[in-house]
Parts: sequence; structure tokens; C-alpha cells
Amino acid sequence: MISSHLFWLALGWLGYFFLHSLLASLVVKRWVACRWPRVVPAYRILYNLVAVVAVLPLLYFTLIPEESPVLRWHGPWRWLADGLALLALAGFIWSLRWYDGQEFLGLRQLRQGAREVEDQERFRLSPLHRHVRHPWYFLGLILLWSRDLTPSMLVATVMATLYFIIGSRLEERKLKVYHGEVYERYCKQVPGLFPLPWRRISAEAAARLEREAAGWRKEA
Repeated sequence: MISSHLFWLALGWLGYFFLHSLLASLVVKRWVACRWPRVVPAYRILYNLVAVVAVLPLLYFTLIPEESPVLRWHGPWRWLADGLALLALAGFIWSLRWYDGQEFLGLRQLRQGAREVEDQERFRLSPLHRHVRHPWYFLGLILLWSRDLTPSMLVATVMATLYFIIGSRLEERKLKVYHGEVYERYCKQVPGLFPLPWRRISAEAAARLEREAAGWRKEA
């Protein structure tokens, strides 16, 4: 029988992920733009601030309890799990060069006084994006499931996994609005969360999609 601690922890993570997706939605962004247009340039920074502050108590109640792991890696599997975790961490750091950090943090929008609710970062496919549409989610899943998991950590990991699956679908709805038919074609060629050797695109095909997306945005 699930303990009350795990029940409330699962409920807390569910609420956090719901809030995270809700505040990232175009519906909420457009509502804020109509009610408080002066807030729009700072929206991304405020969004990130809320995300960090809201997750801190959840991390505390997930990591602090003294619990024995219910899932533990042993022997050579431990070496494999740690190796995959290091590769995932290295992949994450390496992929940062293809992201606009100032756009992601919201500094560019604030500095330029941007009033658009849509993300302005151009469609850009890193080498990892040629194999999977959401490389950060994929790497995050590796990091989460390659650790020894206490009951509290297992609850958080399961909830995060569900969020990655559902959240990636919601995120792609926005990306199709931003990039149109080009992104839809990209989705048909590359898997969402888990790379598949027979579904990938070449560097040339990725560059072609980027050029087409840039042209589509100019026309739009």
C-alpha cells in the first residue's frame, strides 16, 4: 500500500508538471499579453524563476528522506548505468552550443523588449536532433533511470517520465505553429523520445529543413 508521503509527493510532482506546461502554453501567454502587455518581455525570465522556486520543495521531499533503494544497479550493470549517465551528461553539455542560451533564459526578450508570445529562436537541428526530436528529454530519461532509486525517487522519476512523454506532445503543438509544415515533415522522419537507427536524417537533410523553416517564417 502506498504511503501518504509518496501519495502527496506524486500529487506534488503532478501539480508541478501541470503548472509548468500550463505557463508554457500559447493560451496563457496570449492571455498575459492581452491583460499585461508590459510583462511579456519578462515572461520567460519569470517562467524560469517560477519553475526553479516551485521545484525546490519537491526536490527536498524527494531526496532528503532516508530510504533504502527499491531499484539498485549491481556489478557490471552499475558500470553500464554510470557510463550511460556520463555519456548523457556529456551529450547535454555538448548540445548547448546549438541552443540560444539568452533566448532560453529570457535575457534576449527582456533586453529587446520583445512583445511576441511565440518563441523567436529559429528552427535549428543539432546533430542529436537528427536522431531524436527531443534530445534533452531522452538524455534526461537516461540520467533518471540510471540511478539507484529510493521509493521517493522512483515516484519522481515515473512522474518525470510521464511528463516527458506528454510534455513533448504539447511542445510539438507549439512547434508546428511556429514552423508549420516543415516541422510536420521533420516529425515523420525522426522519432520523438527514443532514437531508432532506421529513422534519422543526414546533415544535408537537416540543413535543408532549416533553410525551408527560415523561408516559411519569413512568409508567415
